[in-house]
Amino acid sequence: MPALTVDNLTKSYGQTLALSELSFEVEEGEVFGFLGPNGAGKSTTINVVLDFIRPTAGQVEVLGMNAQTHSRDIRARTGVLPEGVETYDRLTAREHLEFAIESKGSMDDPETLLERVGLLDAIDRKAGGYSKGMSQRLMLAMALVGEPDLLILDEPSTGLDPNGAREMREIVREENDRGATVFFSSHVMEQVEAVCDRVGILRDGEMVAVDSVEGLRDSVSEGETLRVTVDRIDDDALQAVRSLPDVSNAAVDGENPPQLVVQVEGSKTAVLGELEERGIEIEDFSTTEASLDEVFQTYTASREVQAQ
Repeated sequence: MPALTVDNLTKSYGQTLALSELSFEVEEGEVFGFLGPNGAGKSTTINVVLDFIRPTAGQVEVLGMNAQTHSRDIRARTGVLPEGVETYDRLTAREHLEFAIESKGSMDDPETLLERVGLLDAIDRKAGGYSKGMSQRLMLAMALVGEPDLLILDEPSTGLDPNGAREMREIVREENDRGATVFFSSHVMEQVEAVCDRVGILRDGEMVAVDSVEGLRDSVSEGETLRVTVDRIDDDALQAVRSLPDVSNAAVDGENPPQLVVQVEGSKTAVLGELEERGIEIEDFSTTEASLDEVFQTYTASREVQAQ
């Protein structure tokens, strides 16, 4: 059974269409990345899932329950780290956790939760003196209360330094290993690529792609980029490489030493073999593939390009 089903979800604010017949599923036990530029509709989608706003049309099911008619039951089984929510300045971290634990009716220990997020040393400090990163850690600890079946994390690395972001990713993996489904909304491509099983890309209120990171790469990439450092290169050799069946493009970058940059969709060995047959010495070579950031740019910028 899917942990989250969004079916033909539409949301309008007057004449403004925020979501247009949006449909996707998040499978139980997976980490699902939810990407999109500002204004794409990510926050609107999350707010409908949590029944903070009502849809204009369509429906959402969370953990097998209708999001609008069973919102209380859903929230009891869901941990949420919302974007931009502020802590209560006059309450300590311990008091924040005690409130969340009482609300969920759980038996969690505040100290254990705050130790997981690296905030135990500040357990009895008032949150008004916290940095942005400390506040984010506290909100993550509150989201973990009650061992939720579903974690909804909206920009969870905001305010975190690299170590904090790494620790956050480790917690996501631990929760997923425990059996939780994680819905991970973020602009930070490295975070999504590091933890997500599948990724959905939202643009202008519509889902334009859903696949694994590798699948999304394959859908937009012209193959891998092979960069070969050689002792020399001439026009005949360059044209010979360009003529190979798996090569879509080849160009020379630099002169001392020259590097041959090749877009290759299949065997890289054929490129290296062609050069060696012509007596060209290969000093080094490396390959790279499309990053998730490049995939994201392709899907979110294509409409702007078409409109020009």
